[in-house]
Amino acid sequence: MYRMLGAVAVALSAAGLSQAHFPFVVPDAKGDSAKVVFSDALEPDPAVNIEKIANTKLTLRDAGGKESALEWKKDDGFYAVNVPGSGDRVVYGVTDYGVLQKGDAKPFKLVYLPKAAIGTATAKPVGAKLALEVAADGKAGALRFQVLAAGKPLAGSEVTVMLPSGGKKAVTTDKDGYTPAFDATGRYGVYAKHVEAKAGEHAGKKYDEVRTYATLVCDVAK
Repeated sequence: MYRMLGAVAVALSAAGLSQAHFPFVVPDAKGDSAKVVFSDALEPDPAVNIEKIANTKLTLRDAGGKESALEWKKDDGFYAVNVPGSGDRVVYGVTDYGVLQKGDAKPFKLVYLPKAAIGTATAKPVGAKLALEVAADGKAGALRFQVLAAGKPLAGSEVTVMLPSGGKKAVTTDKDGYTPAFDATGRYGVYAKHVEAKAGEHAGKKYDEVRTYATLVCDVAK
């Protein structure tokens, strides 16, 4: 009996840990490279195996709108990515995490969609090709984040905003998919959630719903 309770506690602890970790594309100060981390912050988490997101496919959209695939190299707790070009660019990716099931709950397919805006935080959204996306809108002192599902505003999405000051704020999008405005300048990290009751099969495993998390990293200047 005690062994069973201990196993359940460990399983619940592991589930909580995995829920708090997301892939983030974190550009360097010059914008010519980035780290891809799997963490609950914008720094690598040494306690997490970075290979959990090894199947992520990254794409660069350059200042002219041209898109190209990006390659990365595994480093100590993160993947290192060279980001060619200059000016305003967007790096976005798709992480197919597979089918998961917790206890007797329904099995679900888990997908992560990380993104970073390099240069202008309010870069044009990628659009309908992404099942879920976070985009920044506005200017310093009145910056909002919009959650889009296949290019359309998503109301009622649960969003967590990692503030330049180091804190976090949980908010919910309005009818147009927008969060409340934020006035601080500096680096933001954002993640949003969308759950769909959509059954299917992936890699030989059946699932009853799809859980998608989109992340965004951007810098807001004065």
